[in-house]
Amino acid sequence: MADVIDDRRPSLPELRHTAAHVLAYAVQDLFPEAKPTIGPAIENGFYYDFDRESPFTPEDLERLERRMAEIVKADYPMTGRVVTRQEAIDAFAGNPYKVELARDIPDAEPITLYTIGEFTDLCRGGHADSTGAIRAFKLMSVAGAYWRGDEHNPMLQRIYGTAWHDRAELDAHLARLEEAQARDHRKLGAELDLFSIEEQAGGGLVFWHPKGAVIRGIIENFIREGLRERGYQPVVTPHVVSERLYEISGHLENFGENMFGPIEVEGQTFRLKPMNCPGHILIYESKLRSYRDLPIRYSEFGTVYRFERSGVLHGLTRVRGFTQDDAHLFCMPEQLQHEFEQTVEEARRLMDAFGFTDMQYVLSRRAEKDRTETDEIAEDAIRKALESNNLPYDVDEGGGAFYGPKLDINVHDAIGRSWQLGTVQVDFVLPARFGLKYRGSDSQDHRPVMIHRALAGSLERFFGILIEHYGGAFPAWLAPIQVVVTAISQDQNAYAREVTARLEGAGFRVTLDESNEKLGYKIRHWKTQKVPYILVTGKQEVVDGTVNVNQRGVDEKRNISVESFVEELRKTIEAKQ
Repeated sequence: MADVIDDRRPSLPELRHTAAHVLAYAVQDLFPEAKPTIGPAIENGFYYDFDRESPFTPEDLERLERRMAEIVKADYPMTGRVVTRQEAIDAFAGNPYKVELARDIPDAEPITLYTIGEFTDLCRGGHADSTGAIRAFKLMSVAGAYWRGDEHNPMLQRIYGTAWHDRAELDAHLARLEEAQARDHRKLGAELDLFSIEEQAGGGLVFWHPKGAVIRGIIENFIREGLRERGYQPVVTPHVVSERLYEISGHLENFGENMFGPIEVEGQTFRLKPMNCPGHILIYESKLRSYRDLPIRYSEFGTVYRFERSGVLHGLTRVRGFTQDDAHLFCMPEQLQHEFEQTVEEARRLMDAFGFTDMQYVLSRRAEKDRTETDEIAEDAIRKALESNNLPYDVDEGGGAFYGPKLDINVHDAIGRSWQLGTVQVDFVLPARFGLKYRGSDSQDHRPVMIHRALAGSLERFFGILIEHYGGAFPAWLAPIQVVVTAISQDQNAYAREVTARLEGAGFRVTLDESNEKLGYKIRHWKTQKVPYILVTGKQEVVDGTVNVNQRGVDEKRNISVESFVEELRKTIEAKQ
């Protein structure tokens, strides 16, 4: 770790881009056999990829940090110059990666070289004025990365680092990382026995263990309750369907690289479904529809499959098979506004119930070349829905789906990280592709508008984010085990069983611990399992008909009657506290 004082204050991307150059300079000095390739600024830091036969070790990173500190202290100015393509190729004749980059720069773009001290790099620019502007930095880790992200290219070594304006910002960032590691859903998923990903079955495929499946059921039931209230009809569609369906929808053309390969059966080609929408469309067009039928709202907890390369798989948040709280609405154009507003209200109810109170709304528009006149109608509906709810929003140019603009719903978790969860999309394209229609009040055929809606998104990803948001300490209404009952000694086990039966009769999720372990051990164990309530029964509790309540997060223990505890827990669960 290094901390250097300087008066200049470039932007963080400029600072981090400069730090990447400093890292490459240090690697060149200490490991001259390593070939530098690409080193950009990224969110919260920077990285640089190197082609080197020997792996970088933690000791190497320490040496590199010390050399970087010397380069920073020297306060080398960052100087740039425009060169010809041939000059750039000649300057990096011994580095095939830089030569390839120089050859690929478009003719209309300037080719620039930037120098600090004795190190020159091929770069577009965007730096601090000098190395002395880097006030606080740290090298974080080493990982493998394919050249240009292509698995057919050589594997490189990527050194990650972080850089900030001052030591306080760096320390705060490192503290956030430490907290994030403690909340890592992969770690907590194993410790709390919630889920696993079994390599024998294949990467990116989730196995829900009993406790995780309990929470998933609670999530699904909560969402189903809202769907029923809003008039959604449940449907179920096949996991494998004809490839022709995705040719019609446009998914094969626009989403094909994210789909699993074809399955040949008796001369017909099938695909694992990557989306539920074409199946819902087939249900809609299975019979004639009238304007009196609309809006039609279909919902499905539909499992879909998408091809993700192994290098990007990440616990529950990036998988190959997942279930969506998916729904599709078919409505008349004049109903679009109301239906979209209802969907935004549903999203707010869902996020609030699960503890996400800091939300960000993003209107994602299609790229200019893909826009049609219906995009304006769809975007207007999204804007009005947000404005009618007094919700501020951002605009993401080019972030829309291939069939239309959408509303992305992001949440910030307990430690301030942003996650994209819900998505609501307005679609005029798929109804046209499938020739959907309804008979209007004028006895003529008209085309419905379609709304795609997945508010939790992937249940796997939603669960992973929930684990990290709560650090595994789920509120009582979500906890897979709400109460553990245990006795101080075997003599009170009969009463503990009686208490357990009364709680189970009240509808609570209860575990009875009759083990012969010491009480302190049992309490410590169940605390590590983050159970909201541990009820202890001893001699006095048996006499008084009470329980001693150990509540998670509360130091003070208390004795109350079983009836009082039942009422207290019921109110807590109903309030979703």
